[in-house]
Amino acid sequence: MTDDIVDRIAEVTPELDALRRRRPVTREQLQASFDALFRPVTVEHVSQAERELVAAFATGLAGADDASAAFYAARAQEGDPQRATAVIAEATGAADSGPFGAYTELGLQGENTEGERYAPSDAVTAAIGERLAAALAHTHLLVFRPREASGADLGRLLDAGWSTDGIVTLSQLVSFLAFQQRVVTGLRALATAGLVTTTASEISEEEEAA
Repeated sequence: MTDDIVDRIAEVTPELDALRRRRPVTREQLQASFDALFRPVTVEHVSQAERELVAAFATGLAGADDASAAFYAARAQEGDPQRATAVIAEATGAADSGPFGAYTELGLQGENTEGERYAPSDAVTAAIGERLAAALAHTHLLVFRPREASGADLGRLLDAGWSTDGIVTLSQLVSFLAFQQRVVTGLRALATAGLVTTTASEISEEEEAA
């Protein structure tokens, strides 16, 4: 079996490994995206600690018992334990099922849904810093209310000290984590339900036959 982050989080079995090898490009791209975002060439615009803390918050919005949330919470605690404690608590309090938001397109208003709007308290902002607090608010927006994201939201990040490049990286980070989290959740669900029975040897036989 290969050693990659999804394998670690999902606690991949030989059967799941064989299933993942049916989509090698997807597997490789997921790992490459993780490496680019969490093992970057430069942290000039987004520090390593900020990456880990945002990841802990974004994945924690699914609930504390989520495997991805536990993985990224541990990474954040290791790198910045004081702020990680506050960030993880915020994620737990802001966890929801979403998404929510209002459509601006004509004819779609009937599908509008209302839900929690998150903003860090003054106490939390003082504890973690205005820059990170703004990032958490934006992360919650992208996860639960993406249809409402606007230029004003980007302006709040700029006001909090985020550069344009930093904002792009933040958005890429949240997008990647959402996809990776869905993959992990799906793999673990398959394993729990006992629906993955194809073995590695069977995959090899199929490849040889092809």
